[in-house]
Amino acid sequence: MPTKLLFLPGASGNTSFWTPVSVLLTHPARKVFLGWPGFGPTPQNPNVKGIKDLVKIAVAEIDQPTALIAQSMGGVVAILAALEKPDLVTHLILTVTSGGMNVASFKAKDWRPRFQQANPTYPEWFATYHEDLTPELYKITIPSLLLWGDADPISPVGIGEKLASLLPNASFHVFPGGDHDLANKLAKDLAPLIDNHLSKSMA
Repeated sequence: MPTKLLFLPGASGNTSFWTPVSVLLTHPARKVFLGWPGFGPTPQNPNVKGIKDLVKIAVAEIDQPTALIAQSMGGVVAILAALEKPDLVTHLILTVTSGGMNVASFKAKDWRPRFQQANPTYPEWFATYHEDLTPELYKITIPSLLLWGDADPISPVGIGEKLASLLPNASFHVFPGGDHDLANKLAKDLAPLIDNHLSKSMA
């Protein structure tokens, strides 16, 4: 069982994104909310120059049995951290992950140009990340919960289905009408699913 819940935001770096879900969870583990240096309210760090540096930040927080709960591009960081700390990451919860594979093949809307235009001071490397993580996913055998919406143009349901087929111990749930912000907007629906997932034993 996890003793820490580590919440990871998406590319916006919004550290309060997961607040609505977190306050509804009954699981007793300590809650920790990460931010990305240079994104949103988190101050820049000159030593953070790419996704791998964000993974280092996440891995440094995994000092006890930890469940990773990640939004969108934060899912890439969560996957990489789970691969690096298989002994301590107990559960994985991914919502509308939008990276780590060829999302264009699923006719996903490219969020990057609009995001960069709206956030000109944000580092560009988050939006330009294109590494394919699918060959490594078979190594993640912990219980993984994938939460998607059927009205999300950025991360269509097909992406979640593909991830579910590659993660050995995955369960997949689709929310009718759910968009890319479903984890924030549909917190009352997500929280019971996450609580139930966190009670599952490790593989």
